[in-house]
Amino acid sequence: MNIVRNDIDAVNATVTVQVSKADYAEKVEKTLKEYKRKANIPGFRPGMVPVGLLKKMYGKAILAEEVNKVMSDALNNYLKENNVNILGELLPNETDQKPIDFDTQEEFEFVFDMAVAPEFEVALSQKDKVDYYDIKVDDKMIEDQVKNHQGRMGKQVQVEEVAEKDMVKGTVAEVSDSETAITVENAVIMPSYIKDEAQQAAFIGKKAGDVVTFNPSKAYTSEAEIASLLKISKEAAKEITSDFTFTITEITRFEEHALDQELFDLLYGKDEVKSEEEFRTKVSAEIKEILDENSFYRFSDDARVALIKKLDGIAFPEAFLKRWVLATNEKVTAEQVEAEFPQMLDALKWQLIRNKIATANEVKVEMEDIEAYAQKVLKAQYAQYGITNFPDDLLAEYAKESLKKEGTAEKYFEHVLENKVTEIVKSAVKLNTKTVSLDEFNQLGKA
Repeated sequence: MNIVRNDIDAVNATVTVQVSKADYAEKVEKTLKEYKRKANIPGFRPGMVPVGLLKKMYGKAILAEEVNKVMSDALNNYLKENNVNILGELLPNETDQKPIDFDTQEEFEFVFDMAVAPEFEVALSQKDKVDYYDIKVDDKMIEDQVKNHQGRMGKQVQVEEVAEKDMVKGTVAEVSDSETAITVENAVIMPSYIKDEAQQAAFIGKKAGDVVTFNPSKAYTSEAEIASLLKISKEAAKEITSDFTFTITEITRFEEHALDQELFDLLYGKDEVKSEEEFRTKVSAEIKEILDENSFYRFSDDARVALIKKLDGIAFPEAFLKRWVLATNEKVTAEQVEAEFPQMLDALKWQLIRNKIATANEVKVEMEDIEAYAQKVLKAQYAQYGITNFPDDLLAEYAKESLKKEGTAEKYFEHVLENKVTEIVKSAVKLNTKTVSLDEFNQLGKA
């Protein structure tokens, strides 16, 4: 086996692999023996098929497979032993590759094109300035989140008199002598959804047992709302013009949870928070944690752009990379590659930069890092449903289970590595810290 590398320039090369009969002959014979042992051909007993017949039937396929195997293994070993940092994959050379004939040849030569990652250094220092946005927590954020917690932990209660935001249940009946007059039991009306002020006012202050006369066509602005109330089609709802009575049977009101110890215990566990002051401090810290994550990811994006810019002027094997993308993605067109290539190239540059920083700083991603990230993801998901005190042991168990889903562990590995590298960059460069409101921060992406 002979492998020769020919550098075309700093980032493009060809690799020629010469395979002799001695490289593959023993493996071909071994495979033929396996075929002989397992072959089931009519007219021959198992294990008694002549090798000559097997060669005639399968010899070419076996030869091609074994030659490709030894060639691929040799190439992989060459790249590994010589620490060649290739981009993409090797592609068959389109000009120097001679035709291969497995029927007549015993010696084979394969020629591949190879893209090599350019040499560069990533120097991080206080001379590098990157914006960092510190998003401040304001009183409105805290109050909104407090109300959100109170609302999620609130409950429905029965009340005596109707208010605007109550839910009123009863029987609705059309004021008509017709045999086809509409009557719906257990109908539900929410005065706040009634657009006409006079129609809405007819319900306010009423009690169970009271009868309200109203007109659905005046109360609502869409046929869908009328159809839903009267349990009829939208087409039929268009024809509704008469008055209806609504006999109230039940009035339900949603009440926010009181700002008390029970609420604190429900949210954070018994006696973890013992006063409204502590509660608001806790809420503020939770908000700040989320805002800091937003700041961190914005910094990550800005730092990525700044570091990629450092590679301006460094040559990349662009023609090869475009060809490789087309060769490995059947559904992608040359026009798409051309249009999207700048973004693809930036992504590749960042991957090379990130890996260099990780290697230089001996960054390691352990399984416990991935599990901790999985717990963080689950905790955020549960928080969306108001579950803020999920038991740690169950969270750890569910996180491990989530990693069994195909691709999840690999995806989380990338996130953890990205975060670790970003932390290194953040500690090495000079932060141009800007304190901003959330609204100001959100406008940054629109600039």
